[in-house]
Amino acid sequence: MNKGQVVSFDEAVALSQDLVSTKPYCVWVSVFEALGRTLAKDIICKKNLPSYNNAALDGFAFKHQEGLSELLIKTTILAGNVVEPSLGENECYKIMTGAKVPDDADTIIPFEDCLLYDEHKIILSPNVKKGNALRFKGEEERVGALLLSEGTCLSSRDIALLASQGISMVEVYKKLAIAVFSTGDELKSPWEIASEDEIYDINALSLMALLREHGFAAQYCGVIPDNLEAATAYFAQMKQYDVLVTSGGVSMGEADFVERALLINGFKASFHGINIKPGKPTMMGKMGETIVASMPGNPLAAYVNAFLFLIPVLKKFQGQKKFNFEVIYAQNSEPFKVKSGRINLVLGTYNLGAFYAFDGNRYGSGMVKPLVNSNALWISDETTTHVESGEEIKLLLF
Repeated sequence: MNKGQVVSFDEAVALSQDLVSTKPYCVWVSVFEALGRTLAKDIICKKNLPSYNNAALDGFAFKHQEGLSELLIKTTILAGNVVEPSLGENECYKIMTGAKVPDDADTIIPFEDCLLYDEHKIILSPNVKKGNALRFKGEEERVGALLLSEGTCLSSRDIALLASQGISMVEVYKKLAIAVFSTGDELKSPWEIASEDEIYDINALSLMALLREHGFAAQYCGVIPDNLEAATAYFAQMKQYDVLVTSGGVSMGEADFVERALLINGFKASFHGINIKPGKPTMMGKMGETIVASMPGNPLAAYVNAFLFLIPVLKKFQGQKKFNFEVIYAQNSEPFKVKSGRINLVLGTYNLGAFYAFDGNRYGSGMVKPLVNSNALWISDETTTHVESGEEIKLLLF
């Protein structure tokens, strides 16, 4: 593409996701370390769920038939006990939750539903239905069924499913190696002293936190001075990473050396500039096999554009099948204005089906508080000039 060419929002989404052409190699990890990792292979059911007929609650197990009333208690079955079928006529088992139900019983009545019971006998309620409170072998999943698909980002609930199959090791994709850094002689790292003429590096820390929220660990590589020679040498040592995330140094300013330093190292931009506000200077491309995402220097713009463009790319690169955002619908609470001719990214609060634009959409891309006080993002089209109160809109939660 031509230098300085500004692409549309949709083009930026497509071009950024096209940067992913491969998946990481596979590794085996303990199920204790599998949370948040991406499955490299399907998980197939190898043990029925449940693996045997069992009691859904504490009660009495018996063979259902018409006319039953009084039953003698044959024996007590606890979870973990294996009892062979041994019921005689008008007999039942006292059974505890999760215990295996012998094949000669097909119904369970909870203690509290009995008309009467003691240590030796029970009197049934006449309303007990056959199969009551019985969890049947394989009723949840049967051997051979697909439990989890390749590309699933494992949640705590997925770990429970793995545990149900006795899986101790699972094959996942290797974690991406991600480096995050900022540019600017005016920036100081958090452990340094900043004078009145200097500012702290907000972007590197906020972007690393954003990545971690979405399951990605990154290495903080500090601040690169606005110096072409130093930046060029720095990037030459960064090609072992899967992804480089920069902020600042990508606008048309005289001292913005990032793109030039990257180009010297073989960088090819997919785009440099998006027709959006905030975040017009956003640039993405590849340096060899390394994906490079260069965010604007303003904190709000850097964060929002990393959320919109970088996070889906990382999820796709990590091998996840679900990498696009889910859209929700809301009613706009208070009217606000936007400028037509571009895509506008408007931060606000989503609560009980309503959207409240932060400060009526009157804030700047260099601010931080709109991020702190927002949990939703509205994306305009290029023709919209205002949004009315009560108007239905689409939102992304973040």
